[in-house]
Amino acid sequence: MIDGIKKLAKNLTLSELRSGMKITAKEFVNTKITVQYPEEKTPISPRFRGLHALRRYPNGEERCIACKLCEAVCPANAITIESEMRDDGTRRTTQYDIDLFKCIFCGFCEEACPVDAIVETQIFDYAFESRDGSIMTKERLLKVGDDNEQVISKTKAQDAKYR
Repeated sequence: MIDGIKKLAKNLTLSELRSGMKITAKEFVNTKITVQYPEEKTPISPRFRGLHALRRYPNGEERCIACKLCEAVCPANAITIESEMRDDGTRRTTQYDIDLFKCIFCGFCEEACPVDAIVETQIFDYAFESRDGSIMTKERLLKVGDDNEQVISKTKAQDAKYR
């Protein structure tokens, strides 16, 4: 009986409605934190793991020595590497593919690489229109690395003090 009276009093005084309006009024005067995405971008941590890239040495030679450590450590089996020996006795990749549908962006490939050949960039806004677009080939990875080398070097330098 007492519970029924309390419920009736609560309904007549519209207490839920008043508490909801109080929250609405408080949020109405708070500063807004909405970001207008394509024009404005929020800061990204140097440790953000986005789209992959293959890097080159300053002389233009690709860094990857085809040790296949990244392929071995990848928990999703997203990396495929084929290699061959060159005339000078060094080993280089002929195929380096990363399937972005399989990749979980864990960063293990980047950690395992002894020469910093494969890195994960700060690029997070990429898209592809077909299944073929989800396979990052060696040429595409090198192009991403070449186009973003300054940013990659800068974020590597910022992150170096934590490694």
